[in-house]
Amino acid sequence: MKYWIITFGCQMNWSDSERIASILEKIDYKPASNINGADLIVVNMCSVRQSAVDRVFGLFPKFKKIRERKNLKTILTGCILEKDRKKLEKGFDELLNIKEIPKLPQILKNSANFNIKDYLKIDPKFSDKFSALVPIMTGCNNFCAYCAVPYTRGREASRSADEIICEIKNLAQKGFKEFWLLGENVNSYKDGKIDFPKLIKKINELPGNFWLRFTSPHPKDFSDKLIDVIASCEKITEYINLPVQAGDDTVLKNMNRPYTIDHYKKLVKKIRKRIPDVCLSTDVIVGFPGETKEQFENTVRLFEEIEYDMAYIAKYSERPGTAAAEMEDDVKNKEKTRRERVLTSVLKKTALKNNKRYLNKKVIALIDGNKKEFWFGKTKRYKTIRIKSNKNLMGNFVKAKVTKVLPWGLEAELCKK
Repeated sequence: MKYWIITFGCQMNWSDSERIASILEKIDYKPASNINGADLIVVNMCSVRQSAVDRVFGLFPKFKKIRERKNLKTILTGCILEKDRKKLEKGFDELLNIKEIPKLPQILKNSANFNIKDYLKIDPKFSDKFSALVPIMTGCNNFCAYCAVPYTRGREASRSADEIICEIKNLAQKGFKEFWLLGENVNSYKDGKIDFPKLIKKINELPGNFWLRFTSPHPKDFSDKLIDVIASCEKITEYINLPVQAGDDTVLKNMNRPYTIDHYKKLVKKIRKRIPDVCLSTDVIVGFPGETKEQFENTVRLFEEIEYDMAYIAKYSERPGTAAAEMEDDVKNKEKTRRERVLTSVLKKTALKNNKRYLNKKVIALIDGNKKEFWFGKTKRYKTIRIKSNKNLMGNFVKAKVTKVLPWGLEAELCKK
């Protein structure tokens, strides 16, 4: 029997899909070469964005065509709000919460002995041979007005520090060169006396040549202690995603984000003082209910002042059951699109300005893809880089000299030494 997994969501969802693949292969399923060859299709989705829900609906005609040729079983899992679940259930044979994926053998009527109850203890089938997604916690206690995570993943729960450290130590010994620590609110991690700064310091002390990244932190939990650890640990990369969500205090209050723009700016100032070469990205929502044009202009000014390297800009979409769903979605989609374009335009300018400092400089990059003679990867500061070479660079750290800069990336040539 062959399987195909479709993932709609963030890095946490992709990590979950690696665990789903591991379970399926333990019960003798094999990956299909394409969706048409699958006997089982598992869709792993996230209700955090309406766009993901819409994409799942878009799969139904494909399922119908495959069923015309062969028997097909479909399973929906992930972080699914109850209202979305009710709408989608008719299109699938089975639905289960992501924490219930250890039940897959039972659902598929497989007799294999699979006794793991906690899905985070399942050894994943990594989709990458040198970069690993490592969840350190799941769930969230913040209840931001727009966010579905507390309703789909529940309250915060952290993994054992010993378990995390052991996993990364073993993977580093196998040659993995990059680790992403994942959590919906990663810097609120806590296992006894080990908080997030202590955890990443312990990982930094492990033997091996690797980089350590993490996502996503919350500004309210970004302590001076954490900044100092990032600044002093050589394996922790100088890349921080610091979600602001809005550049106006009133909008932040309506979003239930417990900080002000003044607090956020001071935090950025502290980070840049201790980590001068830091690459800073953010998440932002445009068109939140009640956001006026004047309030949006405050976000524009924040973008111009902070000069982000990257931003993940989302148009607000209502999520059933959240506090924001009780508010009037009064910003028209056309206006949301305009605001998205405005911020992207500012970002393009600041990203290019920031990238110019790398011109003619030498950087280290981890190569993770190629197309013909071009190799693609990320620098330590998470800049996308393209290098032309006839050598096989896949999965290696390489030193390159930047020859051209663009808003969204760098072009470079390999250094001879």
